Amino acid sequence: MSRYCVVKTMFTDRNALIEALMETGDWLVDQIEIHNIPQHLLGFKGDTRIETAHIIIRRKHVGSASNDIGFIKGKDGNYQAIISAYDSSRYGKEWVGRLKGNYAYHRIRREQESHGRTVSRTRGENGRQRVVVTGYR
Repeated sequence: MSRYCVVKTMFTDRNALIEALMETGDWLVDQIEIHNIPQHLLGFKGDTRIETAHIIIRRKHVGSASNDIGFIKGKDGNYQAIISAYDSSRYGKEWVGRLKGNYAYHRIRREQESHGRTVSRTRGENGRQRVVVTGYR
């Protein structure tokens, strides 16, 4: 049984996190469960784990022999990523870094579009993104 690791994040916007997960993990919206009350994660054998999460990508969408990946909202309003040690080889530090970048873009885009502004993004060869907001008055 693989141990789960908790990764602290600054994710507070659930919708921006969902969009970032879809982009970073190539998951479809119907492959990401959203719960008001945290639900238990499942291990690679389908066993119920002690860890719970508000946002869950079930193991069948993560990879063969994988565990569920989850995000639980803390009392401070930030979501923490819950990723097993086994899955951290694919969904580890580098992946979480890409998720953070995509989250930041979607958070900015959602905020600025709500004010009638246009947001675009380009990526350099190094993978860094450049976000441009237009429509300020």
